[in-house]
Amino acid sequence: MHAEIHGHRGARGLRPENTLPGLAHALELGVDALEFDVALTADRRLVLTHDLTVSPVTSADSRPAFRDDPLFPYVGRAVGELTLAQLRTLDCGVRLPRTPDDRFAATQVPVPETRMPTLGAVLGLVDAYGADRVRLHVELKSDPTRPELSADPLELTELVVAELDRHDRLGGAAILSFDWRILRAARSLAPATPRYALVERETVAPVWFDGLRLEDFDGDLSAAALAAGGTVLSPDHVMVDEELARRAEKSELPLVVWTVNEPGRAALMLDLGVAGIVTDYPDRMRALWAERGMPVPARVSPMRGTGS
Repeated sequence: MHAEIHGHRGARGLRPENTLPGLAHALELGVDALEFDVALTADRRLVLTHDLTVSPVTSADSRPAFRDDPLFPYVGRAVGELTLAQLRTLDCGVRLPRTPDDRFAATQVPVPETRMPTLGAVLGLVDAYGADRVRLHVELKSDPTRPELSADPLELTELVVAELDRHDRLGGAAILSFDWRILRAARSLAPATPRYALVERETVAPVWFDGLRLEDFDGDLSAAALAAGGTVLSPDHVMVDEELARRAEKSELPLVVWTVNEPGRAALMLDLGVAGIVTDYPDRMRALWAERGMPVPARVSPMRGTGS
């Protein structure tokens, strides 16, 4: 059985998340896919960020973009009310834990003065590495319960698809979202590009499922994801059991689970037949793959100039 290793936000357990150094590190370790998150700025630029508000854990203010900027400081503000110039002043290379038990504080190597990258910069990085075989898994951040923070899902999808197409990457990418309205938009705009129906327990609701009700599908997430336009079901690993795996197989829908960092749990997921594992620690998964005699993804040769 072949299963894939997907680097979560690059390699979040090892380098700052959603940054060029983090993505570069994942490429050099060797992954089948790079997963990262994209949101829209006030001036309609696509930037990498997991949160729709500037996170105090992954971002630190350094200076205002211009003198007497009334929006400074930027940490805590909505990404969508800030311009690219404002967001580029943030230091996104040092993790700032809010609790003493932050699970990444001990393992993530800081890269100070790293800036929030654009999607275009990421595509340029991957091209410079010559990493054509590594798929780019672009998660479009959209929260239908917080429309004041979220871009219009159709506009966001249009912009992402256009940027991927501009870099000739639509054929080597996938569109991911918890907001299944984006799956519908992507099915129309880029029907040949895989679409990952993300789900966790908190998002099992019509507002996240583009109006679909899970009870109308006899509780079958796979069937609901197919109806929404998904080509892959990607649940939180804690939701996955034999029944879910069996239903996904019956629907002929690949199952890719997130975010699995412990080899023991990953082994259980592999035994259930998952097609891929999203992880903050690609190095741990590579060791597990090798231990089980499974082929590991090729490493990409290092290059210079990937700092920020």
